[in-house]
Amino acid sequence: MAVEYSKQLFLMVVVAVFYTKAATQPMSLPNCTAKCGSIKIPFPFGITKDCSLDNAFLINCNKTSSTASNSTKHVAFLSKTNQRVLNISLNGELHVAWPVARHCYPKKSKPTTPDIKMPHFHVSPTQNKLIAVGCDTMGLLEAIDSKGNTYTTACVALCNRLSDIVANESCSGPGCCEISIPKGRVFTEVAYISEHGLNNNQALVQPFNPCGYTFLVENGAYRFAITDLQKLKKRNFPVLLDWAVGNQTCQQARKDLSTYACKADKSKCYDAPTHKSGYLCRCRDGYWGNPYLNHGCQDVDECKESNDCFKGATCTNLPGSYHCLCPKGYEGDGKRCSQKSITKSRKEYILVTALSVSVSLVGLLVGSFYAYWALKKIKIIKLKEEFFKQNGGLLLEQQIVKHGGSSKTLKIFTIEELNEATSNFNEGKILGQGGQGTVYKGVLEDKSIVAIKKSKISDPNQIESFINEVAVLSQINHRNVVKLVGCCLETEVPLLVYEFIPNGTVYEHIHDQNESRKLTWKTRLRIAKETAGVLAYLHSAASTPIIHRDVKSTNILLDENTSQPIYHRDIKSTNILLDENTSQPIYHRDIKSTNILLDENLTAKVADFGASKIVPLDKTQITTLVQGTLGYLDPEYFHTSQLTEKSDVYSFGVVLAELLTGEKALSFGRPEVDRNLAMYFVSWIKEDQLLHILDKNIDEKNIEHLKEVALIAERCLRVKSEERPTMKEVAMGLEGILVTEENENMINATPSVINVEDGDGGSGFNYSYST
Repeated sequence: MAVEYSKQLFLMVVVAVFYTKAATQPMSLPNCTAKCGSIKIPFPFGITKDCSLDNAFLINCNKTSSTASNSTKHVAFLSKTNQRVLNISLNGELHVAWPVARHCYPKKSKPTTPDIKMPHFHVSPTQNKLIAVGCDTMGLLEAIDSKGNTYTTACVALCNRLSDIVANESCSGPGCCEISIPKGRVFTEVAYISEHGLNNNQALVQPFNPCGYTFLVENGAYRFAITDLQKLKKRNFPVLLDWAVGNQTCQQARKDLSTYACKADKSKCYDAPTHKSGYLCRCRDGYWGNPYLNHGCQDVDECKESNDCFKGATCTNLPGSYHCLCPKGYEGDGKRCSQKSITKSRKEYILVTALSVSVSLVGLLVGSFYAYWALKKIKIIKLKEEFFKQNGGLLLEQQIVKHGGSSKTLKIFTIEELNEATSNFNEGKILGQGGQGTVYKGVLEDKSIVAIKKSKISDPNQIESFINEVAVLSQINHRNVVKLVGCCLETEVPLLVYEFIPNGTVYEHIHDQNESRKLTWKTRLRIAKETAGVLAYLHSAASTPIIHRDVKSTNILLDENTSQPIYHRDIKSTNILLDENTSQPIYHRDIKSTNILLDENLTAKVADFGASKIVPLDKTQITTLVQGTLGYLDPEYFHTSQLTEKSDVYSFGVVLAELLTGEKALSFGRPEVDRNLAMYFVSWIKEDQLLHILDKNIDEKNIEHLKEVALIAERCLRVKSEERPTMKEVAMGLEGILVTEENENMINATPSVINVEDGDGGSGFNYSYST
């Protein structure tokens, strides 16, 4: 007895907790009335249009008065059918009160025949039944489905005397009958009537059964009693209606989230089970509340309510679930627990010990690996620092500062970046090889294409040439000089990263047997002019004043950086403007056709400054170890080791001879006396035999200009340096010839228009030949 009382007390506590949570959990929209009298109105239902999902869910909350108690109260009715609402459930069920149909004998009053239309909510065919009460009564039900089809069913209740009826018996025929509603149909209209039966014994049964009754009622809501034959006190009975949202399935409704009714994030949708269309929402397992409201589904704390944890077990609430842990000394899943055995405890102790040892060993291995990796990383960092010093990183910084440059303009690459750019310096990426190193084509992370020079340094003494190239290039800002992008000093062999020049070298275009790559005379002349301009720029110091004599806005051109002045278009006195960033003259020392690159527009780009020398402002010549390429090497510099600006002039003269003749600077395919192009070229020019040695790909119609260029080349190739012109003079001369050619072409193209400017004619260069 005490145990039973305890169970009842626990159940009462659980119910109290549930109703307390229900009272605090909102079930309607904000600022909407949640109750009508004693009936709770959860959304999607509401007593106003703004508080309901749509008009189908609108509830009329009417005030009614009671004469017996002389009081008023609010009663909920369905707005479409005016049926009194008894209860609303969010699981798709709606309880309403339906009236009783009756007929009495003799026929003193008109029989009542309820006829109810249901456009939105439908009588549940599984949860309701039709019941007739009487001793000569037939209960008749007519229903119409959504397609207009009519379905009729009936049952007959008979008896001749009260003794025929067994007290409190179910409605099996004597005095009461019942019948199920046709299944598989959705009825939109239901009517039922109570009629006289088949025996016509009304006069016999009238004393104890004056009236017959028929009504729809929810399963289990009516229990037949003999006293109901004398008078059925109830005038209406509860009927269960099915409801659903809309006329779409869940899959269709989810396509439009603005009208999708399942708003709670922990809700799920399911198709209405008794409807051919429509859907319902419910909270997921472990959650409760109103799934039709935002944040309407809240976690159920099963630990505070009834649960199936083992007695004494520890209960832990989880989102949407809970976990049970057996009490100490017990084992199991927390819901079914049993006492631990001694044997199992020993096994668990061994297992825990073994697991602890294993974890310790794994931790030791991981720690050792991490320590090894950290030491290796430190070693790599130190090695990179040593390589940085070994490759002249400190010297580079000093050189750049000394010559007025800034290391911030250069990007310092890591070896990993350059490995990735060149596929680990794959041989297929090689663009060319020379005395200073190998050049690879690379693609950086930002997809820009570069040329990466890997220097051939075998001893520390060659570090200086590498650092020299970086220092020189850091000072140069000229559109016809290959731009230095950056460098990498953290490897054994230092690396330089240049802009990529796609069209190869002048050497390849001149000496390639592929006729499609041959250069026209106009292009060759422009390449020579651009190269001479670069050398004039390098040989000049910004502190040297220059008188232009023809400064005007149409004669000032800017390069792509808008800070580097370039050449004058109409030569009168000078055609070279100097960038003021160049503070000291620079001698290239290795001018040759392989060091002149061509971009996509065949614009000249001078490269390879590894042999260059920066000359102090107070000196015009310096003594160095002889360095250069045979065939291009200044003979005076070769014999005296005295490097001057005229050494570059001689080398440029060889390049000019190459452009004119198409011959290599040094060729063992020619007779021994003609192997050296410089000597070979000068001898033919002295004999005025230019046409005999002219490249067959050059059009001879410009013979006068060709001779002018040949005379410039001959002067550049004189053995005595003082007889050679300066690069400024050479650049002026070539510029003048190029401008003259362009003007002649313009005049020939438009003979009716002649543009004459004041000033001296010609190229502005003295082409007289003297020994």
